[in-house]
Amino acid sequence: MVFARNQWYVVAYGEEVGDGLLARTVCGEPLVLYRTGAGEAVALADRCVHRRFPLSESNRDGDRIVCGYHGFTYDPDGTCVAVPGQTRVPRTARVPAYQIVERDSLVWVWIGDGRGDAAAIPRAPWLESPSYTTVRGMEPLAARYELLVDNLLDLSHETYLHAGYIGTPEVAQTPITTETDEEAGVVHVSRRMKDVECPPFYSRSTGIDGRIDRWQDIEYHPPGFYLLHSRIAPTGVEPGPDGDDSDAFHVEVGYAIVPETETTTHDFWWVARDFALDDAEVSAFLHDSNRTVVLQDVVALNKLEKVMASEPAGHQELSINIDTGGLAARRMLQKLTAR
Repeated sequence: MVFARNQWYVVAYGEEVGDGLLARTVCGEPLVLYRTGAGEAVALADRCVHRRFPLSESNRDGDRIVCGYHGFTYDPDGTCVAVPGQTRVPRTARVPAYQIVERDSLVWVWIGDGRGDAAAIPRAPWLESPSYTTVRGMEPLAARYELLVDNLLDLSHETYLHAGYIGTPEVAQTPITTETDEEAGVVHVSRRMKDVECPPFYSRSTGIDGRIDRWQDIEYHPPGFYLLHSRIAPTGVEPGPDGDDSDAFHVEVGYAIVPETETTTHDFWWVARDFALDDAEVSAFLHDSNRTVVLQDVVALNKLEKVMASEPAGHQELSINIDTGGLAARRMLQKLTAR
């Protein structure tokens, strides 16, 4: 597998990048992140140019990093400004500096050549909207990131892997519709469930006591950004003629699917809601429940990675209707990695 380069990837939540030196690998490239005194996020290659010592295990001197091995000192742009035992700094003494954009409380890094177009970064405005309350986290995955893409594009697995949390029989029984916007580079997968069981994840958080109409609308922005627009309402509560949907509950679930290495992944996840905004118990419940769901996926996908590693290349899978979205996502990823 090769990574899709010349792409934007989420590298951290904004609050993760501070005065300390944060190590994170994206697409096999080790990075060190920190925030300058002016509040600007910085990402440099996490290797001293001298003997490859990790800069993330070194020290800050103001906005500079001083290598913890021999003292090579770097500006935020990667330029080496001091070397030990001599006044002359070699002209080639610098480490790569990566382009960073902060948007919607996410820190994005450009992995590729030149400078990326910040306008191409997909948005998740709920993360900073005062009309929503968000819980979030990140779990390490010992599996290739494509397995998580497959998992999230086919939500029928909720019925079996996440029963008792978000899964009910109707999820797997309800057909999906899939549309691919080649020009925008987005895969859309939708499922409409009417008069169905309300899973605990939503009954306990919304207080709905009874059957519901449940909508799932997925946007997948390759290579690694996933949005699930989830609408939950008591059965029969429909949007008004003018589109007003204020009688429904809305949950915006998102994932940043970030390849760390060829067989490991950073699994960033969040849940944003437009109800019970100040209810700490609801926040704690949704955080703990969603983390449990994420960890159920992690366990399953880690097993799949071991299975795939044990099989010869070219093993044939059987795909069915529910895989339409996942297969469309695979085709887009193949195009990106082939460039």
